[in-house]
Amino acid sequence: MPRGRLALVPPSAFDVDLVVPGSKSLTNRALLVAALAEGESLLEGALVAEDAAVMRAALERLGAKVASCGTSPGGEDLAVTGVAGRWSAAGAELDVRLSGTAVRFLSAAVCLGRGRFRLDGTERMRERPIEDQLVALRSLGADARSERGNGCPPVLVQADGLPGGSAVVAGDRSSQFLSGLLLAAPYARTPVTLEVSGVLQSKPFVDLTVALMERFGARVERDGYRRFQVPTGGYHGRRFRIEGDAMAAGYFWAAAALSGGRATTRGLGRASRQGDLALLDVLERMGCTVRRDTSTIRVEGPVGARLDGGRFDLNACPDQAQTLAVLALGAAACVHIDNVWNLRIKETDRLRALTIELRRLGAEVEERHDGLSVWPLEGPPNPGVVATYGDHRMAMAFALLGVRWPGMVIDDPACVAKTYPGFWDDLAAAGVGVEAVA
Repeated sequence: MPRGRLALVPPSAFDVDLVVPGSKSLTNRALLVAALAEGESLLEGALVAEDAAVMRAALERLGAKVASCGTSPGGEDLAVTGVAGRWSAAGAELDVRLSGTAVRFLSAAVCLGRGRFRLDGTERMRERPIEDQLVALRSLGADARSERGNGCPPVLVQADGLPGGSAVVAGDRSSQFLSGLLLAAPYARTPVTLEVSGVLQSKPFVDLTVALMERFGARVERDGYRRFQVPTGGYHGRRFRIEGDAMAAGYFWAAAALSGGRATTRGLGRASRQGDLALLDVLERMGCTVRRDTSTIRVEGPVGARLDGGRFDLNACPDQAQTLAVLALGAAACVHIDNVWNLRIKETDRLRALTIELRRLGAEVEERHDGLSVWPLEGPPNPGVVATYGDHRMAMAFALLGVRWPGMVIDDPACVAKTYPGFWDDLAAAGVGVEAVA
């Protein structure tokens, strides 16, 4: 995909049936757990995208063996030979690029090794806070700090195993800090107790972490979202199927909603623990028809593509805020998006970026510290180029415009490679015209 621009042409009718790529959240968690485990694991349907490649490369540098052994619907099958909790690398330089899961999971995991480890990434990564996690790691006996002393990467770890014990971890910035600590905890020298301070963000992703740990043989005792206890023990290799990515599927559910069309996504279903499935509840409230089966989800937009407005707390699935903000342009009343302040510390300040681009399209937007209110357009949006700020989710969310209105152009479409390299092909398969322009 060129790093130019793509012009989008609406289809006569939006109707898509596709297998979505493997879940990024599950892929990166499963890769780390399998790499730490004793024995061999087979991960079926792992995501093939930049974020997963970053994690895989780092784990191989640390001493795990990861080999492709075929393909499955939605992704790649990977054979992972684990290190039984002991990295063979005596230190390493790890490039995490712009992967939040990689830097937060690996900053804790490298503490289990021996030697000097340095984790660095893009310029934007060097602006993303991680001090809350480093504080907790130091409480557990690790030597982990921000190289520049500003609480952001690069992260330096002088590792000699993780002693364990008790720590308090702030939950009000990102649940990934807690998830990273939990994933490493079974290999600490003594049991680990983690107390969460503040209001934990994105709670379903912690449930996802705990469930995966238990599937690979670890034990986690918990008191809701306030206290987690992990005894020593470790992981055991196993076969694990990675379900489809609910966030990726959400763009097509939303496209059906905005166009009055239909979207059928395969590879995940009603039993999924992914927090991004909460978008389905939002779409039902806005007037869509939703059917959830064991491994299939179907969404049909309302007649006339006229969506209801409303107020929505998206703390459990903050990345869906961009999708919902674009849907608001076609609603019958204002859409209020609440409790997503941590979007300001993602790949870009997403609340600011959304406000700028929505206003450029002609929308009335109220930007708040922790959310947005977006009023529907009275006519079509102003045609023109939508800036994506190097943020894959900005590109995919604003691509929704192309299912309903002509004249939309997306800048830097290649940024979707971070999590969904095949996005534009799948959108084209749904009938949307996708044309490269200068």
